[in-house]
Amino acid sequence: MNTHQYSANIVWTGNTGTGTSDYAAYSRDHVISIEHKPDLPGSSDSIFRGDITKHNPEDMLLSSLSVCHMLWYLHLCADAGVIVIAYTDTIEGTLHYGKDGGKFTEAILHPHVTVQSEEMIPLAMSLHSNAHACCFIANSVNFPVHHKAMISVTE
Repeated sequence: MNTHQYSANIVWTGNTGTGTSDYAAYSRDHVISIEHKPDLPGSSDSIFRGDITKHNPEDMLLSSLSVCHMLWYLHLCADAGVIVIAYTDTIEGTLHYGKDGGKFTEAILHPHVTVQSEEMIPLAMSLHSNAHACCFIANSVNFPVHHKAMISVTE
């Protein structure tokens, strides 16, 4: 088995002058820096006193699930001779939380794939299961990740 290491540098930029002297006294803003990539401004979700205009961990987790699935799916389609013309996805996740924390209980991907010909549809549909089985991120979370895929043919 191969091993890859990943790293990121996170800097909290939300000290508004009094640090964490009070729950409402500080901003949740931060910057995510990864070598050779543009910085990503982050915050917590707005329901947790964050900045709605910045990326939050929940958005990034769901995006990671969707992108990982897509990249594996495209790889498997290329290997299988399924010609994908377009791919979009809308992912939804359910987070349950309370005073002492929370957790995601499920995520649902809604990939819409356009393939070159009608004959490719059955194989294109079946490859979503394979992509799910290969996805590093889906294999790393402790909640179910479901797929409601739709396949269409280019016009």
